[in-house]
Amino acid sequence: MALDILIVDDHHIIRRGLARILAEDARIGRVDEAPDGPAALRLLRAGAYDAMVLDVALGDRDGLDVLKTVRAEFPGLGVVMLSVYPESQFAVRALRSGAHAYLNKGCEPDELLAALAKAAAGSVYVTPAVAELLAHNVRRDGPQAPHELLSNREFQVLQLLVAGKSVTAIAEQLALSANTISTYRARIFEKLGVRTLVELVAYANTHQLGAS
Repeated sequence: MALDILIVDDHHIIRRGLARILAEDARIGRVDEAPDGPAALRLLRAGAYDAMVLDVALGDRDGLDVLKTVRAEFPGLGVVMLSVYPESQFAVRALRSGAHAYLNKGCEPDELLAALAKAAAGSVYVTPAVAELLAHNVRRDGPQAPHELLSNREFQVLQLLVAGKSVTAIAEQLALSANTISTYRARIFEKLGVRTLVELVAYANTHQLGAS
């Protein structure tokens, strides 16, 4: 039976490209698109899908936040996270949050199709890079690194701060108040043991937390 897929990405050209790639495969049936979290949830509530391709960085809302809502409302839906961020930054977080796969946007079409098929069947698809990360987490005897204790939202704010965005710009992007973002920033600084943005950037560089 052909799989009905929902693509959620805030870049029109990415959605169109993914839709064309998927439509060429006989295993894929209907392919719909959503530019953000609210639009995706409206489509999910209106019709059945077998799996969705979900970007980590959405303009209005963090993809991991959308994933949390999706898992609560549609526990049987397959979810493949697709992002420009390398696996080391979000893969483990995504899988822990209920995603069935985490792929980098540089992956081959066949890998995306294989991940969607697995996700639709309720199975986890793990790339070699993600498998190594998971193995590292299992083998590690010492305490977690400070950034691994950040919440998903705090980690997203860290990413945006390191990318050079101001508190005001981050607040606008995430549809939150500047005071809320300032609170997140203060928590991040405290948890990571840094005092300035320069120190935060240095920490991010050391742990390879910047965008690819």
